[in-house]
Amino acid sequence: MVLLRPWHILFFLTCFSPSFVHPMEPGTYRCSNVSIPYPFGVAVDTKPQYRHVVLEWSVNGSSCEEAKLSGSYACAENAYCYNSSNGIGYRCNCSSGFEGNPYLQGPNGCTDINECITRNPCTNRCSNTIGGFQCTCPAGMSGDGLKEGSGCNGVSTLVIAIVAGLALLVLLLILGFWTHWLVKKRKLAKTRQRYFMQNGGLMLKQQMFSEEAPLHIFTSSELDKATSNFSDDNIVGRGGFGTVYRGILSNQVVVAIKKAQRVDQTQTEQFINEMIILSQANHKNVVQLLGCCLETEVPLLVYEFITNGALFHHLHNTSVPMSWESRLSIAVETASALAYLHLAAKMPIIHRDVKSSNILLDDNFTAKVSDFGASRPIPHNQTHVTTLVQGTLGYMDPEYFQTSQLTEKSDVYSFGVVLIELLTRKKPIMDDIAEDIRSLALQFSMLFHGNKLLEIVDPVVAEEAGVRHVETVSKLALRCLRLKGEERPRMIDVAIELEALRRLMKQHFILKNESLLQESCCNEEMSIDAPSSLFLGVDGISDDEGMEIIPLTCPSKILTSYP
Repeated sequence: MVLLRPWHILFFLTCFSPSFVHPMEPGTYRCSNVSIPYPFGVAVDTKPQYRHVVLEWSVNGSSCEEAKLSGSYACAENAYCYNSSNGIGYRCNCSSGFEGNPYLQGPNGCTDINECITRNPCTNRCSNTIGGFQCTCPAGMSGDGLKEGSGCNGVSTLVIAIVAGLALLVLLLILGFWTHWLVKKRKLAKTRQRYFMQNGGLMLKQQMFSEEAPLHIFTSSELDKATSNFSDDNIVGRGGFGTVYRGILSNQVVVAIKKAQRVDQTQTEQFINEMIILSQANHKNVVQLLGCCLETEVPLLVYEFITNGALFHHLHNTSVPMSWESRLSIAVETASALAYLHLAAKMPIIHRDVKSSNILLDDNFTAKVSDFGASRPIPHNQTHVTTLVQGTLGYMDPEYFQTSQLTEKSDVYSFGVVLIELLTRKKPIMDDIAEDIRSLALQFSMLFHGNKLLEIVDPVVAEEAGVRHVETVSKLALRCLRLKGEERPRMIDVAIELEALRRLMKQHFILKNESLLQESCCNEEMSIDAPSSLFLGVDGISDDEGMEIIPLTCPSKILTSYP
């Protein structure tokens, strides 16, 4: 704000030469020896008035170009010169990026402005320079880096580093997992190989080659997959010697896999020999041993799968009783299988755990002897082997229990208990009686010799087969249960007698059905002698005693009735 008289309003105050410019405080100047002409024809008002005026000044002299050539150039460092707009002299101003007094040197003159602090014009990194600044984009990005410009475009180094780091981390994780899996796999392979050698795998391969045994050696991976890692859902049976799982092989064959609870490492050679022998057993009533797995701590045995469960279940856990015809067929087939094992060509085999839960039935109720975990081969030149006593209470041969000497007659005793089980549908150890005698074999023997056999025999059997037939089968069973093994019949003899009884039973049913269709009858007594194989010769049946002669009436045929 400048105080002038009214007639000064239209005039410019000009310092015509540098000598008239006197610097005072920073940013202020004083002009001396200034003559302001009094305009003609303007009335003078002696009363002071305040008006807004524009005071324009310049450095007196020539233009910028001329001043630069002279020694009186007034613009200081970091300043530039520009001609005055009124055409008289020139002025100075601080260059771009500088601020201060353009006419002074040093710190009071034009100094650099730090744009990075005052206005931060960059999107990323700002670097101050003398008289300006520089915006820098991250590596991998392009642009001017200005907020008011194009900025920085593309993928930054940080993003690249993060992505690369994550990719490297994922790669390291994958590599770590792969390494862990590989180490674990190698360790597992070594463990399996150690178990394979420990369980006699090399010996088994040699025996299979020399004996040409039809035995397949499964890997543990195959059986793990077949049983869903031995899931409890696939358990079909448990016993004293192990657990049986149902499995489906890769070729969709259903098998039974037996996992033993324990194994005697000192009996490896014997175990391998028994597997070779069992794999060569070829009988329709013996469960076929398909192979084994030796890559686990205890060997796994693979058998054919029998679908209809065990005889024990059908005798004791169902409300619908089996017919005696089916039971007799099961007895014949079981006796035939045991006789086959006892008379095996290469080496006889004693099952040692014959019981109803080890007799499996297929869809046609055909019997299959199973579970050879306790079985032992006996060389032809030996009558017995001495072993630790094994078996199931109620079925175990008392002579074997006392002497530890295992013979084929031990299986005969156990089969006798099964035969009584078929006759009575009672368990070998009876829990539902109040008497002190809970043994089925002993109770049956007492009732038989006390003429009270029908008190223990299943009424279905007595009604279907008749008393005489029941007595005949009972006597055969009691012969099998004699305390001295040498007094028991051989298994082959038992099988022959049971087969004869079955055939006679069938003939009886056929003739009985035919007799019901006759329209007329006549009185005629006819008879037929029983087969010689049925003449037991002990326990009340003499060698020359035939079947009872029953009078029947028939118009034209000679019929025989077998009560």
